[in-house]
Amino acid sequence: MSSAFSVEEPQIYAWRTEINGLRQSLRDWDTDGSIYFEFPIPRIGSRADVILILKHVLFVLEYKVGEQAAHLRHIEQVTDYALDLKNFHESSHNKVIAPVLVLSQMKSPSSSLRIEKAADEVLRTLVTDQDHIADTLKAVLQQTSSAPIKPAEWESGRYYPSPTIVEAAKALYSGHSVTEITRSDSGAQNLAVTANFVASLIESARQYQKKIICFVSGVPGARKTLVGLDVANRHTDKEDELYSVYLSGNGPLVAILQEALARDRVDRAKRIGDHLTKGEARRGAKQFIQNVHHFRDACLTDTKNPPVEHVAIFDEAQRAWDREMTSRFMQRKRGVSNFESSEPEFLISCMDRHPDWAVIVCLIGGGQEINTGEAGLSEWIYALAKRYRDWEVYLSPNLSESEYRYNEWTHKLADINQVHLNPDLHLSVSMRSFRAESLSKFVSATLNLELLTARSLYSEIASRYPIRLTRSIETAKNWLRQKARGSERYGLVVSSQAVRLKPHAIDVRCPLDPIHWFLDEREDVRSSYYLEDAATEFHVQGLELDWVGVVWDGDLRYTENGWSKHSFIGARWNRVNKIERQNYLINAYRVLLTRARQGMIIVVPEGDKRDPTRDPSFYDSTYEYLCSLGVAQE
Repeated sequence: MSSAFSVEEPQIYAWRTEINGLRQSLRDWDTDGSIYFEFPIPRIGSRADVILILKHVLFVLEYKVGEQAAHLRHIEQVTDYALDLKNFHESSHNKVIAPVLVLSQMKSPSSSLRIEKAADEVLRTLVTDQDHIADTLKAVLQQTSSAPIKPAEWESGRYYPSPTIVEAAKALYSGHSVTEITRSDSGAQNLAVTANFVASLIESARQYQKKIICFVSGVPGARKTLVGLDVANRHTDKEDELYSVYLSGNGPLVAILQEALARDRVDRAKRIGDHLTKGEARRGAKQFIQNVHHFRDACLTDTKNPPVEHVAIFDEAQRAWDREMTSRFMQRKRGVSNFESSEPEFLISCMDRHPDWAVIVCLIGGGQEINTGEAGLSEWIYALAKRYRDWEVYLSPNLSESEYRYNEWTHKLADINQVHLNPDLHLSVSMRSFRAESLSKFVSATLNLELLTARSLYSEIASRYPIRLTRSIETAKNWLRQKARGSERYGLVVSSQAVRLKPHAIDVRCPLDPIHWFLDEREDVRSSYYLEDAATEFHVQGLELDWVGVVWDGDLRYTENGWSKHSFIGARWNRVNKIERQNYLINAYRVLLTRARQGMIIVVPEGDKRDPTRDPSFYDSTYEYLCSLGVAQE
């Protein structure tokens, strides 16, 4: 017996149990088929115990030796395997898939099997024991129909995983490369191309002793963060001259990724019999992923020496502060008066201390500035043109798109000595919504009030990516629960300005712990599954869920003259007049509407005539506008 992974005695015993049981179950079958043991599921980073092909059905069997009862986590596990094959394995897309949980010690299994098939032909997980596997297989084959599966053709199918950013970070941290954990079809090759191009710039800077800054841009969900993590993961040894650090000012994202990596490392150590404390695991994760503000403060403490890293990757660089916001923060929080640099200018100055070479990688999201003082791309260009003209600048010609506010900074490029345009630095395909790559375009058209374009894009994605519209939060919650299968995560999201949702038991001013909300299981009341706490754009930017309920408040209202933007102060809504703050509000909804991987439901409450802060007119026109796009009502 040979294996690509370590094999302990319990594993050998489990295999013997599986093999003996299948021999008994299949001995009377007169049909061809194929059996695959320990079939790898790349995105999840695990292996299905058995894949069995019989006639027209792909069976996924997961054995729990010694178990008497089916726990929810076991059912979710085998369901996840089936869904992963359906969504990401090309030769499984149109197959009937039956997940089966086999409990070796199950008592009194049901004599009748209830076969439930979803629209995508993935059956509801069946539970049986060793002695009744044959009955289960026969029942499924009798109650379903499809074309026979040819094992050789099925085996040749390619696997196109689309992991969440948390799954991807864990895979990278455990030694995988970006090409191993992401899709490889032509639409997504740009991800590996971009990561490799950035790596080549780093090597060029080291070899020729240059200072380079490059801007990686992309649509929401294009996996800019994954590019940054991949580059940082290539050089994690502090003794390596190419040692890199991944930095983000997105506090929730940093905290969630650090915790996810720490939990994963502890689990991996436990599985091979090693002991690793959560504290030790966290220290390693914090070295790999750091908060940019800690990096900044370290450079403030030591004003002369360069940082240990020659390569700094700044995620969500569009959210770096302008000079006014940075100066105010330094005075109030750090006791530094007369601080005259913007955050981009100061961060560049830190890396410029290196006497030989340095590289800055800025990951830029268009239209994703969501808070006061966030400067966007322009502040980085201004700083380079003002003080660092000898840095070589690499960026994409796609930055001329409206979300990047091209007209604010393009004229400054002429003041920089070397500017290189390369289309490989733009990620144009959304990897988050694997069912609808054009979701971000639909959201952009919707927020830009491009009615005809939005209608066309909606009709294009509606069959693959369900979007629903309702006036009831309870309806939305039920829809989310019904749609999600296995461990698919769902939750409610709202604008941070949506303060008049309190009558619906949604209070954005109550603190939410994003770690519990994003990472904890459905049994935990703090998790997103409970649908009791709603996350805001600040909690979810850079992250995603499988299914999302977006609850729309009166802060953003559709009118015949365009969007009317409002902020609730004291006891009433006030119109937002500053262009900058208007943009933040639009961008907040852009973030919220692009968080779902598989589908979303939008709730526009009906309002209440008795409550002047929730007048129905604040909501009705928005609901009617979304209906006019063709969005189906629930």
